[in-house]
Amino acid sequence: MNKAFKEFETDRLKLIPTSLEDAAYVLKIMNTPKWHQYIGDRGIHTLTDASNYIKNHMFPLLERRGFSNYTMVLKSNGEKIGSCGLYDREKIEGIDIGFALLPEYERKGYGFEAATKILETTRDVFNISKLSAITTTANKASQLLIEKLGMTYKETIKWDHEELMLYVIHF
Repeated sequence: MNKAFKEFETDRLKLIPTSLEDAAYVLKIMNTPKWHQYIGDRGIHTLTDASNYIKNHMFPLLERRGFSNYTMVLKSNGEKIGSCGLYDREKIEGIDIGFALLPEYERKGYGFEAATKILETTRDVFNISKLSAITTTANKASQLLIEKLGMTYKETIKWDHEELMLYVIHF
């Protein structure tokens, strides 16, 4: 991809559209215990798998809508610590936000910081008037973050064989 897409910054983070250079990071985060527990095994077990996932799942949305998954990078040292982004999933009406952090960066405010910036860009940059979020009923940390963002629980939805909590916010 040679087209330039928007990047965003917070006090401590850069939010950069995930690229093939992030394959090792994507492989790492998609194989953390919490990713498997709350999001599921996506079959990403090699660098090639991670590169293909980026090409086949992240790039098309970025090309089509101008947004997708953003890699969270610490400004202080360039460390890749998490993901936060906007997604256009078939089973959700409209656009939804998602986020994940490597375990050693959880509970430090990075998820809220990144998600707040993505929420602002949803409204101010991409002119989207409604945003959703989904999480499992067991993922209490995700529920707390979603609610802290000002999103309201709407309903429980069926996703494959799982029940997910659907939250929404209107701008």
